[in-house]
Amino acid sequence: MTNRDWNDDGGYRDAVQKAERAERAGWMAIAGATGLIGLVLIVLAVVCVLAVIAGLYVVMTVNR
Repeated sequence: MTNRDWNDDGGYRDAVQKAERAERAGWMAIAGATGLIGLVLIVLAVVCVLAVIAGLYVVMTVNR
């Protein structure tokens, strides 16, 4: 009988490394999606402000 398996945690280390890589990839995906949603919301807000300004311009021009 050998004691080779008693202190062999190489499989454990591999599993931990794979889990850490998966966690990093998950957080990167979450950060990317959050950033993209934030960018879309900023663009949408700018478009809405420009639409309000354009509408006010049209109303002011028609009432002259």
